[in-house]
Amino acid sequence: MSAHVISLKESHFYRRLLSLALPIMLQNLLANGVSFVDTLMISTVGEEALAAVGLANQMFFLIILFFFGVSSGTAIFVSQYWGSQDRKSMHSVIGIALVIALVGAVVSAFFSFYYPELLMHIFTRDAEVVQRGKEYLVVVAVSYIFSAIVLVLSAALRSTNNAKTPLMVSILAMSINIVLNYLLILGKFGFPRMEVAGAALATTIARFIELVVLIVLIYKKKNPIAAPLKEYFNWNKTLVTLYLVTCLPVILNEMLWSLGMTAYKVAYARLGMNVIASINVSESIHSLFFVVLMGISNSTAIMIGNKIGEGDMESATSYVKQSSRLALASAVVLGFFLIVLSRYLVMPFNLSSESARISQLALVAVGLLFPLKASNMVYIVGVLRSGGDTRYSMLIEMIGVWGIGVPLAFFGAIVLALPLHLLILLVGTEELFKLIVSTLRVRSGKWITRLTDTPPVVPAT
Repeated sequence: MSAHVISLKESHFYRRLLSLALPIMLQNLLANGVSFVDTLMISTVGEEALAAVGLANQMFFLIILFFFGVSSGTAIFVSQYWGSQDRKSMHSVIGIALVIALVGAVVSAFFSFYYPELLMHIFTRDAEVVQRGKEYLVVVAVSYIFSAIVLVLSAALRSTNNAKTPLMVSILAMSINIVLNYLLILGKFGFPRMEVAGAALATTIARFIELVVLIVLIYKKKNPIAAPLKEYFNWNKTLVTLYLVTCLPVILNEMLWSLGMTAYKVAYARLGMNVIASINVSESIHSLFFVVLMGISNSTAIMIGNKIGEGDMESATSYVKQSSRLALASAVVLGFFLIVLSRYLVMPFNLSSESARISQLALVAVGLLFPLKASNMVYIVGVLRSGGDTRYSMLIEMIGVWGIGVPLAFFGAIVLALPLHLLILLVGTEELFKLIVSTLRVRSGKWITRLTDTPPVVPAT
């Protein structure tokens, strides 16, 4: 009888997780699919253009992870407030997040538009790569503002168990992006051949349309996150303080992590221009596989957050075990297929034989690291953050990336002059450290904090 009850509970868990995870996976798959198509089309222009877009997009990589930090921190609150049905506090938190995200977007857009050459010189001094990168950054700058609002609202929607609306809007926007890429990068059907600038313009137009459609749907369908504008700014000192104390570690975590990934790129770039092109290709491919793990970890965070908000700690703890098992099993399968198919996955790209070989071996290295990466995503993003244990999760990430990964990246590239695939494996030792420490933290049970115990924004009437 007991085994039957447990089986029913697990069945319910997996059904609910998949109902949340599948739209998130599909949305991320579409996003990475657009990146894949971008890379594929740009590769027809040449390896210099491919390297330029990859390096120029490091600016967007930095700002998108800032937005992800803001939206992830917000999701912690929204999921718990939704669980306790405190809508006024939920709306206030969304307003705080929008302001923070927009400030970051405006600052990033300013540097991207006015100082694109300075940004490109962080990564390379190759004159052709810098020039093409400048063309991209100037055009794409304003899109950061659109993305800031979309990501915060999408995270809030998913935290209220509505993953379908952001998914449908993304499908529309990404379809437009792909069509415009084809028209503007390659100059088809009478459109000018804009190459790198065309990719940037297509992205900007698509993100603007995504923003407009998302806002219209939220208010037209009277979604729970919809509210009069003034309600988003109905803040009190207690809530703002709690938000900042909880979310700043998440935002700082994402920013420092993204800077660490950028530092890896700087280290990899020392191995040559063909390595930069190979990294862009391998990342666009393995990102398609990684969306499954992102879906599992994000949906785990929502479900655990809801249960903590409801005060059901037993279910929250049970969800940790089930989601970690699912993520590990998925990662083993995905890593296996990434390794086996690596040779064929690089074929569609217009790469030299040497760059293709480097890309293939890089995919094999990433495939071997998938199980470690999966477990860390679930524990750090799905469990520790959803329980409000954001400072500890930040500490784990920062020691892993900056204390282990970045020093090893430069040591391996400059001193040992390792080939890219061995350098990726060397840097991957940070994942082993993070897994050990995060596992110990999760098992201690000290990660659970019920944020909804804080007084609401406006006393209930």
